[in-house]
Amino acid sequence: MGITGRKRRCSCSAPSPCEERLLLLLFLFVAMLLQRAMVESRPLNYTRHRQTSTLRLERISRHLDKINKPPVLTIESPDGDLIDCVHKRKQLALDHPLLKNHKIQKMPTEMPRGMKVNSRSDNEEEGESMRVREDAWQMWHLNGTRCPKGTVPIRRSTVHDVVRAKSLYDYGKKRSQLPLSRRNDAPDVLSANGHEHAIAYTGSSQEMYGAKATINVWDPSIQVMNEFSLSQLWILSGSFDGTDLNSIEAGWQVSPELYGDSRPRLFTYWTSDSYRATGCYNLLCAGFIQTNSRIAIGAAISPVSSYDGNQYDITILIWKDPKVGNWWMSFGDKTLVGYWPAELFTHLADHATMVEWGGEVVNSRSNGQHTFTQMGSGHFAEDGFGKASYFRNLQIVDMDNSLSSVQSISTLAENTNCYDIKSFYSKEWGTYFYYGGPGNNPQCPS
Repeated sequence: MGITGRKRRCSCSAPSPCEERLLLLLFLFVAMLLQRAMVESRPLNYTRHRQTSTLRLERISRHLDKINKPPVLTIESPDGDLIDCVHKRKQLALDHPLLKNHKIQKMPTEMPRGMKVNSRSDNEEEGESMRVREDAWQMWHLNGTRCPKGTVPIRRSTVHDVVRAKSLYDYGKKRSQLPLSRRNDAPDVLSANGHEHAIAYTGSSQEMYGAKATINVWDPSIQVMNEFSLSQLWILSGSFDGTDLNSIEAGWQVSPELYGDSRPRLFTYWTSDSYRATGCYNLLCAGFIQTNSRIAIGAAISPVSSYDGNQYDITILIWKDPKVGNWWMSFGDKTLVGYWPAELFTHLADHATMVEWGGEVVNSRSNGQHTFTQMGSGHFAEDGFGKASYFRNLQIVDMDNSLSSVQSISTLAENTNCYDIKSFYSKEWGTYFYYGGPGNNPQCPS
């Protein structure tokens, strides 16, 4: 039923039930659009409006003194970040009790077989000319200053960063997220605590020793400060419904609470006990050992993709050193970032049992409605290249330390009216998928 262009004379008769429903639906749709426009036009306030006691400030100061190691040089980024160049042997990672006698591994003993240097020439995907550049980098590089040899760049934590967190204990950590019940064959789905996903995953009796993907970078809008939107890969082993899940994660995320802004940032995460007590984001606790002097974990990525415009992506590979056992991370074309020592893990000290790729958001349901926080580009998978966000060239590392294209994946999205995912295969992109969505919309109101 549509609204015609004919003029109607004034009538005192009441509208029909069908007309009433149509008017009500139209009213609700317009109200929703107005509400969304207000949300998107209102800047987020990144400072919590609560008093901070002197005692809490003293505790925060002591914690910052512990995690911010004395720098050899400090670089001020155009976005306001302070990047401290810390001597690699003085970095926080080595404060971990399990790493007391750890000797820093300078290089992995082997790179995965099958690695290729990506070409920077234009590719063709489904007949479409691709405007993809692989030089997405970081904002702190823009002033031309680099960290000296023998140091690693570490984003400095500030009092404001910690105050934004729920508590000092929660700073830099994911809240315990595992649902009370789940299918044994399903991936690490955390929707029971407000986390929603659009992911691809592989899991079988085959032992896995790493994963790789090229991830499209966007700057999705976040509705409220304690929500986030991320795109990452997960390396997993252990029990999903217990307390021993091991997870290694890396990708990009927008998290106003963690970083104080809405820029996409390179991030890492690890846990060996289902996010309960171990692990953290980036370098905010002892654990991950950085070896690279040019990449700052937690720093903003620039430039980012634009709708129907230039597309930017980052390539991340995580794999287990076949001789030493440490889990290495590389960025782009064989640029080593650092590693998670084998001592940190239980199940991942051996191998991974599942790999996941995709997007995740926090839906805090403020005002009782589904969040407007976007995933990926904020557009559904069906919109395709240049509009929807993508992961391409999904690969895994097998027990022979060989890198190979993923032949079959499963996909999962808890609520396809809010965020969805569609997978494909092509010669240029291998196994790939589009994913994401706007969150709250007429089909996803609550």
